[in-house]
Amino acid sequence: MNYFSSHFKLGILGGGQLGKMMLYTTRKFDITTHVMDASEEAPCKIACDEFTLGDLMDYEAVYNFGKQVDLLTFEIENVNTDALEALEKEGIKVYPSSKTLRTIQNKATQKLFYRDHQIPTSNFTRFAYLSEIQDTIENGGLDFPFVWKAAQFGYDGNGVKIVKQLSDLDGLPKGECIAEDLIPFKNELAVIVARNVSGDIKTYPVVEMEFHPEANQVEYVICPARIPDTIAEKAQKVAIKVSEAFNHVGLLAVEMFQTENDEILVNEVAPRPHNSGHQTIEASYTSQFEQHLRAILDLPLGKTESIVGGIMVNLVGAEGHTGNVHYEHISEIMALEGVTPHIYGKKQTRPFRKMGHVTIVNEDINEARRIAENVKKTIKVISK
Repeated sequence: MNYFSSHFKLGILGGGQLGKMMLYTTRKFDITTHVMDASEEAPCKIACDEFTLGDLMDYEAVYNFGKQVDLLTFEIENVNTDALEALEKEGIKVYPSSKTLRTIQNKATQKLFYRDHQIPTSNFTRFAYLSEIQDTIENGGLDFPFVWKAAQFGYDGNGVKIVKQLSDLDGLPKGECIAEDLIPFKNELAVIVARNVSGDIKTYPVVEMEFHPEANQVEYVICPARIPDTIAEKAQKVAIKVSEAFNHVGLLAVEMFQTENDEILVNEVAPRPHNSGHQTIEASYTSQFEQHLRAILDLPLGKTESIVGGIMVNLVGAEGHTGNVHYEHISEIMALEGVTPHIYGKKQTRPFRKMGHVTIVNEDINEARRIAENVKKTIKVISK
């Protein structure tokens, strides 16, 4: 099929920043795009060919949208999978598949999938209700500390909490959840795997992630990770095993722990472009967003090696600020060598909301990390 300057229509469910950055490539290739999102102010709205307002969890909205396009993908996991499955049965291509997405949407199901496929992951217990955790603790079946995770609808650090005492459970959602062992680790790592329809697979270099201690959001993504080659090879092999188990099409971001004993344990995955791959826009031969499109359209996969070392800094709303956004000192960081800001187009800021990111490229990754620290300290995402 000819995708370029043709009547082919690519549908994207979700109109956030990931979709907006995917549209950089569709515009480069002149691929017609239709986007659906629940917000009139979705960042994608300014860059797609057609925009539809709709609830991604509503069956009819997703089904009717999907009937208008030739191929459907998504930039967020919270999508109605029953509608996707119905579209697949009617011949609409959906990548990644509804089966893959359904497994990944629920963290408990996802963890069981790892166990069933002998994929290394932390020990966990599944609970139908939060109250069952308290009963298990009182009966000696669960020890502090542990990591509580909501089974569904967690994002950007929401839906995850380290529980050190019983009172830490107060105020958490009452529904299905898991309790995981708290893993002592050296590093949090990620590998993005690309797999096209024909089954060709490529991995990007391993990245190292540094998290905000309170918001549980990624603050820095460092590529390449500052780890021995043997550990990097082990992480990439585990990521490929995960990809093959899911038999996915598109991108799969595999987040992992490097334990104190240098084991690699899978934490969770995302079947789409991911925060851990934003630096690929400036630092890699092929950006993760272009690679996702190549994969779902069954085109040859691009070169995944880095051209230069890259670090990504998340720009999130400052604490104590809610309202019309203002990027303070952005010109100062643009004066720094190798710095490129990406502003997502969200007009309203609030504490810890992802508003953009900054990429720092440098042949010396330690120098890039130093500049990244300077960027983080200088720019402020505040309200007017």
